Amino acid sequence: MPRTIQSKTILNKTKKRDAWFLDDYTLNPYSGCSFNCLYCYIRGSKYGTYMEEKLSIKENAVQLLEKQLAIKAKKGQHGFVVMSSATDPYLQFEKTFEITRKLLEVMLKFHFPVHIITKSDLVERDFDLLKRIDESAILPEDLEVKLNRGALITFSFSTIDDNTGFIFEPGATPASVRLKTLEKTSKAGFKTGVSLMPLLPYISDTPDALDKMYAAFRDAGAQYIMPASLTLFGSGPHDSKTLMMRALTKYFPELVEKYSALFRDGYSLAAAYQRKLSAITRELNKKYAVPDRIV
Repeated sequence: MPRTIQSKTILNKTKKRDAWFLDDYTLNPYSGCSFNCLYCYIRGSKYGTYMEEKLSIKENAVQLLEKQLAIKAKKGQHGFVVMSSATDPYLQFEKTFEITRKLLEVMLKFHFPVHIITKSDLVERDFDLLKRIDESAILPEDLEVKLNRGALITFSFSTIDDNTGFIFEPGATPASVRLKTLEKTSKAGFKTGVSLMPLLPYISDTPDALDKMYAAFRDAGAQYIMPASLTLFGSGPHDSKTLMMRALTKYFPELVEKYSALFRDGYSLAAAYQRKLSAITRELNKKYAVPDRIV
């Protein structure tokens, strides 16, 4: 069972809205993550090898959000709240505790738009609330004409192969289930698409794998596909680079030397590799007539 904690704040104002995710604010109902993705950028000694072991529920999250949004609404400071930036809002424990659902009720009350980013199919449970937010939220003035939607639902993928996903995202909802939920979300009338982040070098970012994924996302109703390459941090026993290299050694030993070369100079892929990957994904966004941004 996760532990409970008291938070001092729940809503974080971003310095600048991200062009991909449109975040004016971020909100994380949980600390830690049971999806345990090996490549996660928040990994490190704070969480250990298994992030779910440090999972915490912010038990005062709803009361905090009520206070913070009341102040923001009174000042006319409406903006997109991204759930979540450092964990998934629909972890398995959400089925029991319903923290995310309760937070959505607060956002509906104060007419704040929301952007859900998830690897879970549990978001379907909250379609009723999200539909009401979609229709009633007050958007920032500069997004009213461009978007005119109060709820965005983005599904995160690094692969659509369940076996590969089990290696690198062992606790997450299977990619095949996510793909079906994407289709349901689109058919329900939501603005929805894909955060194709991170692409896994030589595994899910090959031309054939990318083409297959783009076709699957387009057919499922994705209205945008936002691709990005892998970053790996740290050299400690619990850091993403260490865990990814350990998994590659076990399941893809032929790629260990290639990954070592790609990340020899830092946490980002070699520049030449990134340029080639960007060129491929730009062409695929054009081929499938799906933009690489929400707006």
